[in-house]
Amino acid sequence: MARGFIYLAAVVDWFTRRVLAWRVSITLEADFCIEALEEALALHGAPEIFNTDQGSQFTSTDFIKVLAAREIRISMDGKGAWRDNVFVERLWRTIKYEEVYLRAYASVSEARAGIGRYLGFYNSRRPHSSLDGKTPDQAYFNQPMPEAAAA
Repeated sequence: MARGFIYLAAVVDWFTRRVLAWRVSITLEADFCIEALEEALALHGAPEIFNTDQGSQFTSTDFIKVLAAREIRISMDGKGAWRDNVFVERLWRTIKYEEVYLRAYASVSEARAGIGRYLGFYNSRRPHSSLDGKTPDQAYFNQPMPEAAAA
């Protein structure tokens, strides 16, 4: 966008790199992060452990309450320790370079739609070398790799 920022929160399955839920916001309030968390829990169930960084959205009482109510253990990265959250940091880099930096969003709704399209592509059609060439959807739903067409 020409002016302002849009913040993206995503709940990612670390093993398969699949984005389970996401939201964008123009503020760094906890609400949009809680919405993404609640959607992921409703659609995919509760994990044993939930990892976040130490941002104020994720340390807020309301965010912690959602996890505590489901008896989900909380793991938080060390302050300034980017390696602790490398999977999400790689996702941010990928989204920026493959979507956001290539577009000139005119509005928040346009950004939301573009990021939504990209995350659909990311989950269903973008293969990952760390997943032996599978997409996150194939890995998450344990789907077989498509067979190469016979020559």
